[in-house]
Amino acid sequence: MEYKQRADRRRFLIAGAGAGLAAIGAPAVAQSFPFTPNQRYPDPSVQVMDPSFTRYRIYSSTVEQVGSGMRWAEGPVYFPDGGYVLVSDIPNNRIMKFDEKTGAFTVFKSNANYANGNTRDRQGRLVTCEHSVTRRVVRHESMGRVTVLADSFEGKKLNAPNDVVVKSDDSIWFTDPVFGINGEWEGSRAPREQANTNVFRIAPDGKLTAVITDLVNPNGLAFSPDEKKLYVVEWRGTPNRSIWSYDVGADGMSVSNKTKLIDAADQGALDGFRVDRDGNLWCGWGSNGALAPEPVDMNGRKVLQLRGKSEDLDGVMVFNPQGKAIGFIKLPERCANLTFGGPKNNRLYMASCHSLYALYVESHGAT
Repeated sequence: MEYKQRADRRRFLIAGAGAGLAAIGAPAVAQSFPFTPNQRYPDPSVQVMDPSFTRYRIYSSTVEQVGSGMRWAEGPVYFPDGGYVLVSDIPNNRIMKFDEKTGAFTVFKSNANYANGNTRDRQGRLVTCEHSVTRRVVRHESMGRVTVLADSFEGKKLNAPNDVVVKSDDSIWFTDPVFGINGEWEGSRAPREQANTNVFRIAPDGKLTAVITDLVNPNGLAFSPDEKKLYVVEWRGTPNRSIWSYDVGADGMSVSNKTKLIDAADQGALDGFRVDRDGNLWCGWGSNGALAPEPVDMNGRKVLQLRGKSEDLDGVMVFNPQGKAIGFIKLPERCANLTFGGPKNNRLYMASCHSLYALYVESHGAT
Protein backbone atom coordinates (compact mmCIF):
# COMPACT_ATOMS: atom_id res chain seq x y z
CA MET A 1 0.00 0.00 0.00
CA GLU A 2 1.39 3.41 -0.89
CA TYR A 3 0.79 6.71 0.88
CA LYS A 4 0.85 10.01 -1.03
CA GLN A 5 3.08 12.78 0.16
CA ARG A 6 1.34 16.07 0.78
CA ALA A 7 3.01 19.48 0.83
CA ASP A 8 1.85 20.44 4.32
CA ARG A 9 2.52 17.20 6.10
CA ARG A 10 3.78 13.64 5.89
CA ARG A 11 2.02 10.69 7.38
CA PHE A 12 3.94 7.61 8.25
CA LEU A 13 2.45 4.20 8.76
CA ILE A 14 4.34 2.00 11.16
CA ALA A 15 3.36 -1.59 10.62
CA GLY A 16 4.69 -4.74 12.24
CA ALA A 17 7.42 -6.48 10.28
CA GLY A 18 5.28 -9.57 10.02
CA ALA A 19 2.64 -7.49 8.28
CA GLY A 20 5.20 -5.74 6.08
CA LEU A 21 6.55 -2.72 7.91
CA ALA A 22 6.34 0.21 5.49
CA ALA A 23 6.73 3.94 5.46
CA ILE A 24 7.16 6.72 2.98
CA GLY A 25 10.38 8.58 3.44
CA ALA A 26 12.23 11.66 2.35
CA PRO A 27 15.98 12.01 1.77
CA ALA A 28 18.01 12.55 4.92
CA VAL A 29 18.89 16.18 5.43
CA ALA A 30 21.73 16.74 7.89
CA GLN A 31 25.48 16.73 7.92
CA SER A 32 26.96 14.11 5.61
CA PHE A 33 30.32 12.53 6.26
CA PRO A 34 32.61 11.94 3.24
CA PHE A 35 33.84 8.37 2.95
CA THR A 36 36.32 6.72 0.62
CA PRO A 37 36.26 2.92 0.75
CA ASN A 38 39.47 0.95 0.85
CA GLN A 39 40.36 -0.60 -2.50
CA ARG A 40 42.71 -3.27 -1.18
CA TYR A 41 41.89 -6.79 -0.02
CA PRO A 42 41.97 -7.52 2.80
CA ASP A 43 40.61 -4.23 4.06
CA PRO A 44 43.27 -2.68 6.34
CA SER A 45 40.44 -1.25 8.43
CA VAL A 46 39.73 -4.77 9.69
CA GLN A 47 42.52 -5.29 12.17
CA VAL A 48 43.47 -8.65 13.66
CA MET A 49 44.49 -8.34 17.31
CA ASP A 50 44.55 -12.06 18.00
CA PRO A 51 44.89 -14.95 15.50
CA SER A 52 41.48 -16.24 16.59
CA PHE A 53 39.85 -13.28 14.84
CA THR A 54 41.04 -14.34 11.38
CA ARG A 55 38.20 -16.87 11.13
CA TYR A 56 35.70 -13.99 11.24
CA ARG A 57 37.40 -11.81 8.63
CA ILE A 58 36.33 -12.19 5.01
CA TYR A 59 39.38 -11.56 2.82
CA SER A 60 37.41 -9.82 0.04
CA SER A 61 34.96 -7.80 2.14
CA THR A 62 35.44 -4.10 2.85
CA VAL A 63 33.71 -1.51 5.00
CA GLU A 64 30.92 0.28 3.13
CA GLN A 65 29.07 3.50 3.97
CA VAL A 66 25.43 2.72 3.13
CA GLY A 67 23.78 5.87 4.51
CA SER A 68 24.72 9.27 5.87
CA GLY A 69 23.23 12.61 6.84
CA MET A 70 22.37 11.91 10.49
CA ARG A 71 23.44 13.86 13.56
CA TRP A 72 23.80 11.02 16.08
CA ALA A 73 23.05 7.53 14.80
CA GLU A 74 21.91 4.88 17.29
CA GLY A 75 19.93 1.70 17.80
CA PRO A 76 20.09 -0.16 14.44
CA VAL A 77 17.79 -3.15 13.96
CA TYR A 78 17.41 -5.45 10.95
CA PHE A 79 14.14 -6.79 9.52
CA PRO A 80 14.81 -9.90 7.42
CA ASP A 81 11.32 -10.08 5.90
CA GLY A 82 11.71 -6.66 4.35
CA GLY A 83 15.47 -6.67 3.91
CA TYR A 84 16.09 -3.34 5.59
CA VAL A 85 17.68 -1.68 8.60
CA LEU A 86 16.09 0.92 10.84
CA VAL A 87 18.41 3.30 12.70
CA SER A 88 17.62 6.14 15.10
CA ASP A 89 18.79 9.69 14.33
CA ILE A 90 18.26 11.04 17.82
CA PRO A 91 18.85 14.83 17.59
CA ASN A 92 16.76 14.96 14.42
CA ASN A 93 14.00 13.07 16.25
CA ARG A 94 13.47 10.48 13.56
CA ILE A 95 14.10 6.89 12.56
CA MET A 96 15.86 6.25 9.25
CA LYS A 97 15.53 3.25 6.91
CA PHE A 98 18.17 1.63 4.71
CA ASP A 99 16.75 -0.68 2.04
CA GLU A 100 19.23 -3.38 1.04
CA LYS A 101 17.54 -4.06 -2.29
CA THR A 102 17.42 -0.49 -3.60
CA GLY A 103 20.14 1.18 -1.54
CA ALA A 104 17.66 3.93 -0.59
CA PHE A 105 18.23 5.71 2.71
CA THR A 106 15.07 7.53 3.74
CA VAL A 107 13.05 8.77 6.69
CA PHE A 108 11.01 5.93 8.17
CA LYS A 109 9.36 7.85 10.99
CA SER A 110 9.52 11.48 12.04
CA ASN A 111 8.52 12.86 15.46
CA ALA A 112 9.84 9.62 16.92
CA ASN A 113 9.99 10.86 20.54
CA TYR A 114 13.78 10.84 20.30
CA ALA A 115 13.92 7.10 19.71
CA ASN A 116 17.17 5.48 20.78
CA GLY A 117 17.44 1.70 21.01
CA ASN A 118 15.38 -0.53 18.73
CA THR A 119 14.91 -4.26 18.49
CA ARG A 120 12.63 -6.83 16.91
CA ASP A 121 10.48 -9.10 19.05
CA ARG A 122 9.85 -12.79 18.40
CA GLN A 123 6.79 -11.93 16.33
CA GLY A 124 8.76 -9.56 14.09
CA ARG A 125 7.40 -6.32 15.57
CA LEU A 126 9.47 -3.21 16.16
CA VAL A 127 10.18 -2.42 19.83
CA THR A 128 11.58 1.06 20.51
CA CYS A 129 13.03 2.98 23.46
CA GLU A 130 11.64 6.54 23.28
CA HIS A 131 14.21 8.11 25.51
CA SER A 132 12.87 11.64 25.86
CA VAL A 133 9.53 13.48 26.09
CA THR A 134 7.42 10.31 26.39
CA ARG A 135 10.19 8.31 28.13
CA ARG A 136 8.70 4.92 27.40
CA VAL A 137 9.19 1.57 25.68
CA VAL A 138 6.70 0.91 22.90
CA ARG A 139 5.81 -1.80 20.42
CA HIS A 140 4.64 -0.98 16.89
CA GLU A 141 1.66 -3.07 15.85
CA SER A 142 0.04 -3.42 12.44
CA MET A 143 -1.90 -0.51 10.94
CA GLY A 144 0.14 2.06 12.83
CA ARG A 145 -1.08 1.24 16.32
CA VAL A 146 1.45 1.70 19.14
CA THR A 147 1.33 -0.31 22.35
CA VAL A 148 2.99 1.23 25.41
CA LEU A 149 4.92 -1.50 27.20
CA ALA A 150 6.42 0.61 30.00
CA ASP A 151 6.46 4.30 30.89
CA SER A 152 6.65 4.35 34.68
CA PHE A 153 7.86 2.33 37.63
CA GLU A 154 6.37 2.46 41.12
CA GLY A 155 4.24 5.44 40.11
CA LYS A 156 7.12 7.54 38.75
CA LYS A 157 8.15 8.21 35.15
CA LEU A 158 11.06 6.27 33.74
CA ASN A 159 14.32 8.17 33.22
CA ALA A 160 15.19 7.73 29.52
CA PRO A 161 14.90 4.18 28.13
CA ASN A 162 18.05 3.56 26.12
CA ASP A 163 18.67 0.07 24.76
CA VAL A 164 16.46 -3.00 24.56
CA VAL A 165 16.65 -6.75 23.89
CA VAL A 166 14.05 -9.50 23.70
CA LYS A 167 14.68 -12.89 25.32
CA SER A 168 13.43 -16.19 23.92
CA ASP A 169 10.69 -16.34 26.57
CA ASP A 170 9.27 -13.08 25.08
CA SER A 171 10.40 -11.00 28.05
CA ILE A 172 11.80 -7.56 27.15
CA TRP A 173 14.84 -6.17 28.94
CA PHE A 174 15.90 -2.52 28.73
CA THR A 175 18.24 0.00 30.33
CA ASP A 176 17.07 3.30 31.81
CA PRO A 177 19.88 5.90 32.17
CA VAL A 178 19.29 9.67 32.11
CA PHE A 179 20.82 10.71 28.77
CA GLY A 180 17.54 11.74 27.16
CA ILE A 181 16.54 14.12 29.95
CA ASN A 182 19.81 15.73 31.02
CA GLY A 183 20.07 18.16 28.10
CA GLU A 184 18.48 19.53 24.95
CA TRP A 185 20.56 17.69 22.33
CA GLU A 186 19.00 14.23 22.46
CA GLY A 187 15.59 15.36 23.66
CA SER A 188 14.21 17.78 26.22
CA ARG A 189 15.62 18.46 29.66
CA ALA A 190 13.36 17.12 32.38
CA PRO A 191 13.58 16.30 36.08
CA ARG A 192 14.61 12.81 37.04
CA GLU A 193 12.01 10.87 39.01
CA GLN A 194 13.61 7.46 39.48
CA ALA A 195 16.10 7.16 42.34
CA ASN A 196 18.23 4.70 40.38
CA THR A 197 19.23 4.05 36.78
CA ASN A 198 17.97 0.51 36.44
CA VAL A 199 17.93 -2.44 34.11
CA PHE A 200 14.28 -3.47 33.76
CA ARG A 201 12.48 -6.62 32.67
CA ILE A 202 9.01 -6.59 31.15
CA ALA A 203 7.43 -10.02 31.62
CA PRO A 204 5.22 -11.50 28.90
CA ASP A 205 2.23 -10.60 31.08
CA GLY A 206 3.39 -6.96 31.21
CA LYS A 207 4.77 -6.90 34.76
CA LEU A 208 7.74 -4.51 35.09
CA THR A 209 10.61 -5.46 37.42
CA ALA A 210 13.87 -3.68 38.24
CA VAL A 211 16.37 -6.50 37.78
CA ILE A 212 19.59 -4.50 38.31
CA THR A 213 19.58 -1.34 40.42
CA ASP A 214 23.23 -0.57 41.24
CA LEU A 215 24.69 0.49 37.86
CA VAL A 216 25.33 4.15 37.08
CA ASN A 217 23.70 4.85 33.72
CA PRO A 218 23.50 1.37 32.20
CA ASN A 219 23.60 1.49 28.42
CA GLY A 220 23.91 -1.40 25.93
CA LEU A 221 22.84 -4.89 26.92
CA ALA A 222 22.72 -8.36 25.36
CA PHE A 223 22.44 -12.03 26.27
CA SER A 224 24.92 -14.78 25.54
CA PRO A 225 23.76 -17.22 22.83
CA ASP A 226 22.46 -19.70 25.44
CA GLU A 227 20.93 -16.83 27.48
CA LYS A 228 22.72 -18.01 30.60
CA LYS A 229 24.65 -14.72 30.74
CA LEU A 230 23.42 -11.13 30.63
CA TYR A 231 25.94 -8.44 29.65
CA VAL A 232 25.37 -4.77 30.48
CA VAL A 233 27.46 -1.67 29.76
CA GLU A 234 27.90 0.70 32.70
CA TRP A 235 28.43 4.11 31.13
CA ARG A 236 29.66 5.72 34.32
CA GLY A 237 31.70 2.85 35.57
CA THR A 238 34.36 3.14 38.25
CA PRO A 239 36.92 4.03 37.19
CA ASN A 240 36.14 3.34 33.50
CA ARG A 241 33.27 2.32 31.28
CA SER A 242 32.77 -1.41 31.64
CA ILE A 243 30.74 -4.41 30.58
CA TRP A 244 29.43 -6.43 33.50
CA SER A 245 28.50 -10.08 33.20
CA TYR A 246 25.66 -11.64 35.20
CA ASP A 247 24.50 -15.22 35.57
CA VAL A 248 20.83 -15.58 34.63
CA GLY A 249 18.90 -17.72 37.10
CA ALA A 250 17.02 -20.88 36.22
CA ASP A 251 13.81 -18.86 36.54
CA GLY A 252 14.94 -16.76 33.58
CA MET A 253 14.27 -13.57 35.56
CA SER A 254 16.87 -13.15 38.29
CA VAL A 255 20.56 -12.34 37.83
CA SER A 256 23.55 -12.85 40.12
CA ASN A 257 27.34 -13.11 40.27
CA LYS A 258 28.14 -9.65 38.93
CA THR A 259 31.57 -9.84 37.26
CA LYS A 260 33.50 -7.25 35.26
CA LEU A 261 34.14 -8.80 31.86
CA ILE A 262 35.54 -5.80 29.94
CA ASP A 263 37.17 -2.56 31.06
CA ALA A 264 37.33 0.13 28.38
CA ALA A 265 40.36 1.78 30.02
CA ASP A 266 40.66 5.53 30.44
CA GLN A 267 40.34 6.40 26.75
CA GLY A 268 37.76 4.05 25.30
CA ALA A 269 34.00 4.43 25.22
CA LEU A 270 31.65 1.45 25.31
CA ASP A 271 28.09 2.03 24.17
CA GLY A 272 25.97 -0.57 22.37
CA PHE A 273 27.06 -4.07 21.35
CA ARG A 274 25.84 -7.37 19.94
CA VAL A 275 26.81 -10.99 20.53
CA ASP A 276 27.49 -13.52 17.78
CA ARG A 277 26.74 -17.25 17.77
CA ASP A 278 30.18 -18.04 19.18
CA GLY A 279 29.61 -15.71 22.13
CA ASN A 280 31.93 -12.93 20.95
CA LEU A 281 30.96 -9.36 21.84
CA TRP A 282 31.04 -6.85 18.96
CA CYS A 283 31.18 -3.48 20.71
CA GLY A 284 30.69 0.09 19.52
CA TRP A 285 33.90 1.95 20.35
CA GLY A 286 35.37 5.44 20.35
CA SER A 287 36.74 8.22 22.51
CA ASN A 288 35.02 8.77 25.84
CA GLY A 289 35.78 12.49 25.65
CA ALA A 290 38.09 12.47 28.66
CA LEU A 291 40.62 15.31 28.62
CA ALA A 292 44.30 15.18 29.40
CA PRO A 293 45.20 16.69 32.80
CA GLU A 294 47.54 19.32 31.35
CA PRO A 295 47.02 21.66 28.37
CA VAL A 296 49.33 21.80 25.38
CA ASP A 297 50.28 24.79 23.27
CA MET A 298 48.38 25.06 19.98
CA ASN A 299 49.00 28.17 17.91
CA GLY A 300 49.60 30.25 21.00
CA ARG A 301 46.62 28.85 22.92
CA LYS A 302 46.63 26.46 25.85
CA VAL A 303 44.28 23.63 24.93
CA LEU A 304 43.22 20.55 26.86
CA GLN A 305 43.30 17.71 24.36
CA LEU A 306 41.62 14.32 24.47
CA ARG A 307 43.55 11.58 26.24
CA GLY A 308 43.21 9.38 23.19
CA LYS A 309 42.92 10.34 19.55
CA SER A 310 39.44 9.78 18.14
CA GLU A 311 40.87 8.65 14.82
CA ASP A 312 42.67 5.81 16.61
CA LEU A 313 39.68 4.77 18.75
CA ASP A 314 36.65 5.06 16.46
CA GLY A 315 35.18 1.77 15.31
CA VAL A 316 34.11 -1.63 16.63
CA MET A 317 36.13 -3.63 19.15
CA VAL A 318 35.55 -7.38 19.21
CA PHE A 319 36.04 -9.37 22.41
CA ASN A 320 35.91 -13.13 22.89
CA PRO A 321 33.63 -14.61 25.61
CA GLN A 322 36.48 -14.36 28.12
CA GLY A 323 36.74 -10.59 27.56
CA LYS A 324 39.94 -10.59 25.48
CA ALA A 325 40.12 -8.09 22.60
CA ILE A 326 40.67 -10.08 19.39
CA GLY A 327 39.78 -7.67 16.58
CA PHE A 328 39.07 -4.08 15.65
CA ILE A 329 37.12 -2.56 12.76
CA LYS A 330 38.46 0.94 12.23
CA LEU A 331 35.84 3.51 11.16
CA PRO A 332 36.10 7.23 10.34
CA GLU A 333 33.39 7.94 12.93
CA ARG A 334 32.69 6.84 16.49
CA CYS A 335 30.43 3.78 16.51
CA ALA A 336 27.60 3.98 19.03
CA ASN A 337 25.73 0.77 18.29
CA LEU A 338 25.48 -2.08 15.81
CA THR A 339 23.48 -5.09 14.71
CA PHE A 340 23.81 -8.17 12.54
CA GLY A 341 21.65 -8.37 9.43
CA GLY A 342 21.53 -9.34 5.80
CA PRO A 343 19.85 -12.43 4.34
CA LYS A 344 22.42 -14.68 6.06
CA ASN A 345 22.66 -12.65 9.29
CA ASN A 346 26.36 -12.08 8.57
CA ARG A 347 26.36 -8.39 7.62
CA LEU A 348 27.43 -6.13 10.45
CA TYR A 349 25.63 -2.77 10.43
CA MET A 350 27.37 -0.06 12.46
CA ALA A 351 25.57 3.14 13.51
CA SER A 352 28.34 5.74 13.72
CA CYS A 353 27.74 9.43 14.40
CA HIS A 354 26.51 10.73 11.01
CA SER A 355 26.52 7.47 9.06
CA LEU A 356 25.53 3.84 8.82
CA TYR A 357 28.35 1.49 7.80
CA ALA A 358 28.25 -2.18 6.82
CA LEU A 359 30.73 -5.03 6.63
CA TYR A 360 30.23 -8.67 5.68
CA VAL A 361 31.91 -10.95 8.22
CA GLU A 362 32.34 -14.69 8.68
CA SER A 363 30.18 -14.50 11.77
CA HIS A 364 26.47 -14.52 12.49
CA GLY A 365 24.36 -12.72 15.07
CA ALA A 366 23.21 -14.83 17.99
CA THR A 367 19.59 -13.86 17.43
